[in-house]
Amino acid sequence: MVTDLKIRKIAAADHETVGAVGFAAWAASDAFEDSYLDPDVITRVRHEFAIFAAETKGEIFVAERGGTIVGWGARENQPNYVSDLWVHPDHQGNGVGRALLLHLCELMAAEGLATARLDTHAGNKGAIRLYERCGFTIIWRGREFSESMGVELEKVHLEKRLADQ
Repeated sequence: MVTDLKIRKIAAADHETVGAVGFAAWAASDAFEDSYLDPDVITRVRHEFAIFAAETKGEIFVAERGGTIVGWGARENQPNYVSDLWVHPDHQGNGVGRALLLHLCELMAAEGLATARLDTHAGNKGAIRLYERCGFTIIWRGREFSESMGVELEKVHLEKRLADQ
């Protein structure tokens, strides 16, 4: 299913679509308890996705299938940190997330970085399964405040050793 997938750097014209794909993936996730899904949190998260592409200081890559953006991943804050990985719900389970994640890891390895890191909600079982299948292991579990949601969440931090340089 990934043979027709193209991964490329984001373009300015992609910003709105990237926000919409990210929000759709977040909204479809079963990782968040109902208490987080009050209208204020939903409004806040929708806004954060809408502005992310234009305001990030990091790198964003989009995955396209048939000219349509079906997912995206970002590195920001630190060169070895995957800050975001979102796949539209209609395209989940088809290798898009794996292709994006491995693309980001290949970039990091090519830059000589020893490890790749990422975080997710501890209840995001599908994402954790994907990350573990891509060679990541959980190195921490606990509670952290989510700036984008404005609430405290149960989180996991994962890490992958990249190819020795």
